[in-house]
Amino acid sequence: MQLTLMSIPVDGEIGLENHPGLDQFIRIEEGEGLLLMGDSPYNLTFQEPVNNKCAVIVPANTWHNLINTGKEALKLFSIYSPSEYPFGTVHWRMDDSREG
Repeated sequence: MQLTLMSIPVDGEIGLENHPGLDQFIRIEEGEGLLLMGDSPYNLTFQEPVNNKCAVIVPANTWHNLINTGKEALKLFSIYSPSEYPFGTVHWRMDDSREG
């Protein structure tokens, strides 16, 4: 398992993604957002508002995005199983995670 911490700025987002073979748990700590999930990037049939009272399970192979819709940073932690990134990895910006 792996724990990640994220702070998504106002009007920011995680970005549409899919983790083959990897389940994800997300716990919102601060802020408000919109969670999108579905079986393809063109079929995000699950769309629900989230806030600091929410926890979410994203099953492996599920397309998803989390958009900050609030007036402050959206802060969350996520647990992946199995680990996705090497120990000590830090991504200061969303683009960092998409660079090789």
